[in-house]
Amino acid sequence: MISRDNRKTRLRDAISQKGMRYTRQREHIFNILLDKRDHPTADEVFLRARGSMPRMSLATVYNCLDTLVACGLVRQVHFERESTRYCPNLSEHAHFHCQKSGRVYDVELDTDLLDDIQGQLPDGFQMDGMEILIRGKVG
Repeated sequence: MISRDNRKTRLRDAISQKGMRYTRQREHIFNILLDKRDHPTADEVFLRARGSMPRMSLATVYNCLDTLVACGLVRQVHFERESTRYCPNLSEHAHFHCQKSGRVYDVELDTDLLDDIQGQLPDGFQMDGMEILIRGKVG
């Protein structure tokens, strides 16, 4: 788990590299995503943010999330016809979507598996990243 000070430094560095400015709202949203790694939607982030920043608007939450994605601090996770979710885990991994509860879980992928997938690509193809979604039920 990353300490609050390290989070702040990481956020400041990433934002300044993109020529953007640091704000308390961006830090707050970043901490919300790192505190509970449950792949929330923007609406869920908004509800959590309002707990300690009651004047924060939904538009501000969306803007902060867009900034965090643009700075490479979080990534968007898309499921068919569902709201975008946000994931702070930047390592190559899959997502397990429980169709019963709606929860999303990270599934770590073995390095050998990633190499095998890369090996299945036709000659000349270079993998920059991948998204693997596993659907099922927990329990």
